[in-house]
Amino acid sequence: MNENMVVREIGLTFGQAIEAAKNGKRIARTGWNGKNQYVELATNISYKGPRGKTVNVQHKNIGNKALAFVGTSGVQLGWLASQADMLADDWVVVEGADLCPP
Repeated sequence: MNENMVVREIGLTFGQAIEAAKNGKRIARTGWNGKNQYVELATNISYKGPRGKTVNVQHKNIGNKALAFVGTSGVQLGWLASQADMLADDWVVVEGADLCPP
């Protein structure tokens, strides 16, 4: 966390945090060491393939969505939670003006 983050909900389980992300909220753990780190649900995902063609992602079960981890080094698309993350009860919903990395 940092001074730019405003915590809106505290003490969430992983399941509650994921539901918040699915509802458009940014989520983070108080147990994470880095500042300005959070997870949010990315939508409308596309990428440029090796032949230069833009591919719009679409999956039968999850559609066009993935969890994105946003931190000081940038965005990691397709973030996977660790066992510690999934079992923690220190998830929070965060807001703030300067959350995204430069």
